[in-house]
Amino acid sequence: MKELSLTKTKQTDLDKKRQKTLIESGVIPEHIAIIMDGNGRWAQSKGNIRLFGHKVGVDSVRDITEACAQLGVQYLTLYAFSTENWGRPSAEVRGLMRLLVSSLRKEADNLHRNNIRLVTIGQMDRFPDDCIEELDEAIRLTENNTGLQLCLALSYSGRWDITEAVKKIATHVQEGRLAPNLINDQMISDHLSTAEIPDPDLIIRTSGEYRISNFLLWQLAYSELYITKLYWPDFRRNELYEAIQSFQKRDRRFGKVRKKNKDEITQ
Repeated sequence: MKELSLTKTKQTDLDKKRQKTLIESGVIPEHIAIIMDGNGRWAQSKGNIRLFGHKVGVDSVRDITEACAQLGVQYLTLYAFSTENWGRPSAEVRGLMRLLVSSLRKEADNLHRNNIRLVTIGQMDRFPDDCIEELDEAIRLTENNTGLQLCLALSYSGRWDITEAVKKIATHVQEGRLAPNLINDQMISDHLSTAEIPDPDLIIRTSGEYRISNFLLWQLAYSELYITKLYWPDFRRNELYEAIQSFQKRDRRFGKVRKKNKDEITQ
């Protein structure tokens, strides 16, 4: 869990110039998803307890969220707590739950002032009542905002997401409301927890691990991957810009043959 802090900071002229260049140089991803990995290892490398890394990760959450909003990214999904994370030491889990409550209580108004809409995906019923209450309050407060949509994946698992979608579709078949031969990719997508969110264009993973750790397994079918060795607390807007620049250079064919441009055809 990463503590949210979206207090607005003064943007430098140099940063505005770099963002302008980035916007003019290519397509800005509509949806960016991030596996925010390495908080604990970052803290331990500095001789601190793991929870310290989660607390420091607040600066990266703030900076990346602000930068995405400034660039015109429409959806930002943060893998904040996986179902596997429940298996961590109980003291760390309790600390993460406290961070969730305190950060939501502190930052809900900032989200609202910045026109950011908060949503969540995952098994929310596994969280303590005070966490659910703070989440519900922040979601209600920001539900009509029209800017960046910040989606927190909490107690989330890609396999769980697909399993739940299959259960819903199977129920429709069992009740006679759906013929099995009508089940297709779009129907499965429509029954996932992300049904109202487009699939990610770009997924970023910090800490240098080359895996997606049970995150958005269905939705990432054609997402562009960007892996950085930096731990999450060290990942800031300049690194985000590098990830987007890399994305802009990709040839996204979605399994098809690349279309030749006019110059290539006339050669």
